[in-house]
Amino acid sequence: MPASYETAVARMYALGHELADLASHKFDLEHMRVLLRALDHPERRFPSVLIAGTNGKGSTAATLASILQAAGLRTGLYTSPHLVRINERTVINGEVIDDEKFALVHDMVERTAERLIEDGELPWHPSFFEMLTAMSFEHFATSKLDIAVLEVGMGGRLDATNVVGPRVSVITDISLDHEKFLGNTVAEIAREKAGIIRPGGVVVTLPQSPAANDVIGNAILDQNATAVSAVAYVPPVRPASPQYFEFITEEFTAANSAAERRQSAAQGASPGKETHSRSAPEGRKRLVSRYPLEVMGKAILVETPLVGRHQLRNVALAIAAAEELSKQGFPVTAESIEQGIRHTCWPGRFQVVPAHDSTPEYILDVAHNPAGAWALRSTLSACYEDRRLIFVFGAMRDKAIAEMCEILFPLAECVIATQADNPRSATPQEIRDAASRMQIEIELSTDVPSALTRAREIASENRDGIIVITGSIYVVGEAMRTLGVSADGR
Repeated sequence: MPASYETAVARMYALGHELADLASHKFDLEHMRVLLRALDHPERRFPSVLIAGTNGKGSTAATLASILQAAGLRTGLYTSPHLVRINERTVINGEVIDDEKFALVHDMVERTAERLIEDGELPWHPSFFEMLTAMSFEHFATSKLDIAVLEVGMGGRLDATNVVGPRVSVITDISLDHEKFLGNTVAEIAREKAGIIRPGGVVVTLPQSPAANDVIGNAILDQNATAVSAVAYVPPVRPASPQYFEFITEEFTAANSAAERRQSAAQGASPGKETHSRSAPEGRKRLVSRYPLEVMGKAILVETPLVGRHQLRNVALAIAAAEELSKQGFPVTAESIEQGIRHTCWPGRFQVVPAHDSTPEYILDVAHNPAGAWALRSTLSACYEDRRLIFVFGAMRDKAIAEMCEILFPLAECVIATQADNPRSATPQEIRDAASRMQIEIELSTDVPSALTRAREIASENRDGIIVITGSIYVVGEAMRTLGVSADGR
């Protein structure tokens, strides 16, 4: 009899948390291929797009998947890590895999892995990420997909996702991150990311640092691949360029309310938690990036909920990848690109939760490395220059915490250092120590819920205060769970 959903999730986490004491022998694609071969190669039963990079690969993947769905394609989306529930990583046409299906697919892959170990075909049990990747591939293969968009977990060359034959490879911005596993320089990290380029394949990218450009360019030449630049789809970002961020008023309807309740339930929100859905029919403001663009010979209006100058690049990559797929016969049009961008849902990326009744305004952003911190700082400066910012900050111990603090904390009136329930988390005291050179008040809070309580107390002293929750996807995820924020932040 198949295990229950709760048992399946418990068994997955028993394999060890991602990147926690990760053994070097896990970086071996041959073991992933053995597992997939025993499952009758689910990764070969749907066309795919593979996206690697340090920052922006999730945003690019979510935008591209939304475009393909708007084009009428049954579209899978595989991303990592998750914010609230593990199911979020495996999505078809915007719907996460349900608990029953998750348990059934886990049971199938788990039994297959155990048999391979018993027969000596695998030397050890697949890792958490290998298991989840195989499960997602199996779910996609049996769901009659038209295409799947796959986000690389880490690196690229030896990542468990890098067993597919992608129709298009996409490389987003590359910076220093995960140096313990990928290398100590941008060039070394870029070499790992460029491992998703296929002989004779198509690669969509944008110019970035000289070190990364050099590695990616040489990899494209070595593989005789075709390079596709997304430059044409990036609007001007010079200092004199117009600001692309604006608040728009969204009409509130009963359908909105019902959708919110469904999304809140899917996120696992429980009765009694603080929520931010409106109970009365009234307008709601939300922040978007908006600008005109010419795509596939037609003028469109880009309107994306992903705000920040860095997101202009990610949206451009998604557009270029979608256009390339149209050349390969997929029914993508300028209209589906415009519609798909507008309806992209990618929570936790400068996600604004408006103030409501006695609750302050929140901003949730998974700025988990220095490049992400700079992007968050830039967007906060552009959109909230005259507002009081109270930071709730937590980070993983293996991140560049001191550098992130130096980037972000000058914007804050005060900072509450906290930690997620994760073995890789830096303690609040370690965060304070990392920021010791900064002249700013840093309070310590043992967990995310208590940090949010304290932040609300500070914000209530002046109604102009905004709480910014950032530093780690796990901190943001726990904050969403605590606040009962639905996937679209409404």
